[in-house]
Amino acid sequence: MKYKVHRFEINMTQDQGRLEHFLNSLKGEVISIVPNIAKTTIFQIYGVTRKIDFLLIIEKI
Repeated sequence: MKYKVHRFEINMTQDQGRLEHFLNSLKGEVISIVPNIAKTTIFQIYGVTRKIDFLLIIEKI
């Protein structure tokens, strides 16, 4: 088995259609989607709000 990891830059409020198109264009099976949660403001550091920078998408090919 071979796996490929894709990094998908995302703005969670605007990129739903772009993410859907990307996932539908993959040839293999999506195994996992791992969000990267950035902590850039004081509220994000203490867990009040969160911002997702990018997704790691693991594809089994």
